[in-house]
Amino acid sequence: MKRLALLLGLSGALLLGGCATPGGDALAPKTAGEINLKRYQGKWFEQAHLPMYFQNDCAQSEAHYNVKPDGSLGVLNRCRTLDGEWLRAQGNAWPQEPGHADKLWVEFDNWFTRLMPGMSKGEYWVLYVDDRYQTALVGNPDRKHLWLLSRTPTVTAVVREHLLAKARQQGYDTSRLVWRVSDRDIARER
Repeated sequence: MKRLALLLGLSGALLLGGCATPGGDALAPKTAGEINLKRYQGKWFEQAHLPMYFQNDCAQSEAHYNVKPDGSLGVLNRCRTLDGEWLRAQGNAWPQEPGHADKLWVEFDNWFTRLMPGMSKGEYWVLYVDDRYQTALVGNPDRKHLWLLSRTPTVTAVVREHLLAKARQQGYDTSRLVWRVSDRDIARER
């Protein structure tokens, strides 16, 4: 039952953001601006996230994005549990405003979205991406969700502090972040 709950949660996960915030909300976080989805696509390793029920058992998470011919993104999220099992969820992301890829809608393919299409989309806001597209911050407008991402499984202390500073500047509570578990610690749990 615990595995089913995790899998269902992951299906709505790593990016289902909650209620929409009006576009002109002055208190909403600021996004990164122009995002090149071709450079953004590929594999991202989650370094940390704010606590969420559907990621409770995730020791390591990854997001894989690929640009589709229609300009949307294919999404594959993977979560590795402490016992080494990989769970996955697939979905799609598309710009909230045509031509602006810093604010996306994300919807995962699961029983709920097939039952009620369009009712389970979440907000995925790219808050920061470095010039080389190697690190990123992603959140949602109500600041309940935040992910620190990188192209590598680990980052230096300097990069980590830079991402934390960017998140704090946007009003996120970084003291509550859940950090990625190392491969060594996962092996020790088995």
